[in-house]
Amino acid sequence: MDAEERQRFAALAKAVADERDESAFSVLFDYFAPRLKSWLMRQKMTPGEAEELVQEIMIVLWHKAALYDPARSSLSTWLFCIARNRRIDQQRRALVRVLDGEDPTLQPPEEMRADEIVANDDRDAQVRDAVSQLPEEQRALLQAAFFLGQSHTEIADATGLPLGTVKSRIRLAFGKLRNLLEREEV
Repeated sequence: MDAEERQRFAALAKAVADERDESAFSVLFDYFAPRLKSWLMRQKMTPGEAEELVQEIMIVLWHKAALYDPARSSLSTWLFCIARNRRIDQQRRALVRVLDGEDPTLQPPEEMRADEIVANDDRDAQVRDAVSQLPEEQRALLQAAFFLGQSHTEIADATGLPLGTVKSRIRLAFGKLRNLLEREEV
């Protein structure tokens, strides 16, 4: 594009901005729309997507031509910059994950049957009973780790016990729990 053509397009854009000159807009549309569409299609857009985006870009020209500054860039550069940004925005929107209403992870949990509720209550009572049979020091460490959510390091700091001792006592408590619960199953 030569300097004369750049000035001509700048003048047409100014006419659109200042006077809402439809004939000036028509000249700009006829010149830039096919070029923008071609460029967008080279950017891996379908013809339909490219046409739709060109329409958006030209609407920007119509409504915001006053923002174009010929001292900063040519009208061509300004429009292609808008096209690039709109294409990126469109790609980002396409990346937004569409939720599948049939996805099992999005379904509410099924209501538990009465026999399952009773079985869970029985199992909870068995675990509580087994935990109560542990020595106090092991029970306290289990409670800190699993009910209070403390890490082994935090438990060691709070109790003053060495980290290895905390880990071995928790492991020992699990072994005792396993034995107590297996006896009750028999």
